[in-house]
Amino acid sequence: MKEGLIKDAYEAIIKEIQTVITICYLLTVGIGMLFNYQLYSEFGINIFDYSDVFDFLIAPFADFKILLFSLASIGISSFLLQMDIVWKRKFPVSYSRSNFGWDKKPWFNRYRYFAFGFLFITYLFLSADLYGSYVSNQIKEQSPIEIRFADDEIKTGILIGNTAKVMFLLNDGKVTAIPVTSMVKEFEIK
Repeated sequence: MKEGLIKDAYEAIIKEIQTVITICYLLTVGIGMLFNYQLYSEFGINIFDYSDVFDFLIAPFADFKILLFSLASIGISSFLLQMDIVWKRKFPVSYSRSNFGWDKKPWFNRYRYFAFGFLFITYLFLSADLYGSYVSNQIKEQSPIEIRFADDEIKTGILIGNTAKVMFLLNDGKVTAIPVTSMVKEFEIK
């Protein structure tokens, strides 16, 4: 009898862990997409036009700062929500005062989750914008690189970044996209 209960509990825990890991990974990919978008938009590039799905699946892992920020954001927001729940359970009088007695209303739990979700999303957008500005300034301070084409033409510029199919260079304030896998040499992004 006990063996069956332990096995059922173990399987339930494994299912929950798989769900949590999947949700966290999808959230991390979404955060990586947002951060990449903000970075490339600093140079006037809509990265969604030049990327495919696989570029975004590895986006959080391509830049350690994005991965670290994603994990910290998920952890901090989960911690704050849990602290709010604990505060309500342990100190209901002070919690009720701080929320103007709204915690007694039937809609308060939905409001609380909506408020935390809104704060989390706002925090992400503001942080992604700050990240984009910070990293774009770092990119502008880099040394130029040279790219040699198959016909021995050399293109010089600062490497902004690349996807699986396109490389982006900054040269004299102009952004050039260089396809890596086609016969087209380059095109300018205005």
